[in-house]
Amino acid sequence: MSQTQFPILLVDDDAQIADVLVRAAQSSFPEASFIYVASFEEAKAYIDDLEGRGPKIVLLDIDLKGAVDGLDFLAMLRAHPKGRLLPVVMLSGSKTPKQVERSYAFGASAFTVKPYSYSDWKMYLHNLRTYWFETVTLLDFRHRRDS
Repeated sequence: MSQTQFPILLVDDDAQIADVLVRAAQSSFPEASFIYVASFEEAKAYIDDLEGRGPKIVLLDIDLKGAVDGLDFLAMLRAHPKGRLLPVVMLSGSKTPKQVERSYAFGASAFTVKPYSYSDWKMYLHNLRTYWFETVTLLDFRHRRDS
């Protein structure tokens, strides 16, 4: 088993989700390291200030409980030179056809429903690892601060 680090940007207004992901990843996706931000503003600042190695993927909550939501961040990310090619996995508490369609229209790489139990989160991370870490080839995002 490789111990290569796999940084994941988590954008979710619920800090408990970050805690569950970190704990569940210890056994289901040990290579994962989470960069947690709780709002559109924090996520935008993270991307704007990114220097060096960036995340491999973004886990993005649709409902950020603010004036702007996850789809707004996704639209900004797709237009941003540092984030336009990053794979984005949408997280949602529910799955409506409109949410799914809008997510893909805005440039999401995948749409997923948040698990409800700790064991389901472990399985979610196991599946995330199988696909994004073991199966696909991702770009290595490295950024230099603009002069």
